[in-house]
Amino acid sequence: MPHSTLLPGTASHERQTGFPMARSTEFNRAELLVGMKDILPLAVGAGIYGLAFGLLAAQTGMTGLRTGFMGAVVFAGSSQIVMIERIAAGAGAMTALLAAIALNLRLILITASLRDELAGRPLWQIVLGIHVATDENWVMMHAARNSGRQVGYWYMVGGGFTLFAIWIATTTAGATLAASLPEPRALGMDFAFTAAFIAILRALWRGAKVDAVPWLVAIGIASLVCLGTPLDPSWGLVIAGISGAVTAGLRGHG
Repeated sequence: MPHSTLLPGTASHERQTGFPMARSTEFNRAELLVGMKDILPLAVGAGIYGLAFGLLAAQTGMTGLRTGFMGAVVFAGSSQIVMIERIAAGAGAMTALLAAIALNLRLILITASLRDELAGRPLWQIVLGIHVATDENWVMMHAARNSGRQVGYWYMVGGGFTLFAIWIATTTAGATLAASLPEPRALGMDFAFTAAFIAILRALWRGAKVDAVPWLVAIGIASLVCLGTPLDPSWGLVIAGISGAVTAGLRGHG
């Protein structure tokens, strides 16, 4: 997992970032706001496939309110898409849930890498940090550190707040819009699941050096289970997700 090799002192940090370095569990409003602003370009992309997810979620009978509530509780785009797709394909709710959890096992590795940011914080801050931690704001935090900025917990949470707000707004809007359309499939919107999932995969890709081996392992195992066994395809996703996460962990990449 990437960590900055540059650890500037407080004075240097303030010159570089324009806001004071957070200490202990002290709330750092300036750092929070900078995190919210810096992630906006990535949040626009999340909003696009959030809208697509909302359109397709409506086709399984979910209202805008239920879709927004699901996003607020789960807040994991790829897991939500897989869960809805599996339910639409006729898989049981528990099987769909397991497939969604397996797909996001990488978040366990991300959470583990945040031990320094979460250490010594009250429970509510730990829960908040874990809930809003995503690939995007985690990578953005480390990228900022590698550029010489000593950002931390509140910067990551600020990025998470922006992503959270845009994801809830766009998924709710997509589901609400779909409810007003007479036949979404006639407009080609049944492809939105595939398009949204491809967009998410592209956003998750961190380069061949880091992701090629775990992804190939997951793809190979998923293909083997789905094509070579009588198991429901959802179990292929579960086993492949676990295998890919374990492979990434053994190789030292979260």
